[in-house]
Amino acid sequence: MKAVRTIEELRSSIKALQINLGPEATVGLVPTMGYLHEGHASLIRRAREDNGIVVVSIFVNPIQFGPGEDYETYPRDEARDLALAEAEGADLVFLPSVETMYPQPTKTKIMVSDITTRLCGASRPGHFDGVTTVVNKLFNIVQPDKGYFGMKDVQQVAVLQQMVQDLNMNVEIVPCPIVREEDGLALSSRNVYLSEEERRQALVLSRSLREAAAAVSEGTAVTAGDIRNLLQRVISQSPLADIEYAEVVSFPGLQPYSDDEEISGKDEAVLMALAVRFGRTRLIDNRLFNPKEAN
Repeated sequence: MKAVRTIEELRSSIKALQINLGPEATVGLVPTMGYLHEGHASLIRRAREDNGIVVVSIFVNPIQFGPGEDYETYPRDEARDLALAEAEGADLVFLPSVETMYPQPTKTKIMVSDITTRLCGASRPGHFDGVTTVVNKLFNIVQPDKGYFGMKDVQQVAVLQQMVQDLNMNVEIVPCPIVREEDGLALSSRNVYLSEEERRQALVLSRSLREAAAAVSEGTAVTAGDIRNLLQRVISQSPLADIEYAEVVSFPGLQPYSDDEEISGKDEAVLMALAVRFGRTRLIDNRLFNPKEAN
């Protein structure tokens, strides 16, 4: 594995691998902000299975953080990240500086409308503009055939799929399953912020999603309002939980359902999505399911 820090070296390294492996060798990109965990490892493994060349980027992107968010304190551990990437079979790790990615104030941004205004976009204005801009830059730099993203950030997946479709980009967005701890907590680099008690109470997120899905399957939660109420009721059992949203929307369009709209029997994919704060830590989780199949 080779670690590179400049765009020129990354491009020349990819070209050298393509010459060595042949034109049929596809390129898979795993964009990350570092502090890698088993969720990231699963993305690298999937990219390794699918492609001849695997590139992992590690870059804490400042333009997707809002005022007062945790850009400065976001966890970083370059040595551990490089060891994990190598162990999972990455060929190249791209570790650009902020100056490399943004050598001058950015005057051009990529903005996806509508689906970025709800869920996380409602409380983090400008966040997804930062995400789509940096991912677009990485796609232009690496020229991958496929990009790998975890479904824990499900709105991000929907936004990037929309961007690729709208701009006719020659890259496939590959969504990969959420990876969880044995007790159900979705893996996140920000879990390190949680105190022992906060982490224990945070298990209510995955439990609420399981209970809501079961209620739909059993026919005891038949409307979007039923599901929202169930999610909020279960989460509120944890005294430290501060609910930002507990929503039920379509996927990938992220259109909200009215409270009286029946969910049971819908042919489309339905997304239950959560954002909840435990102390200073904002956690997200979700479950995607087809109610018709659940019945």
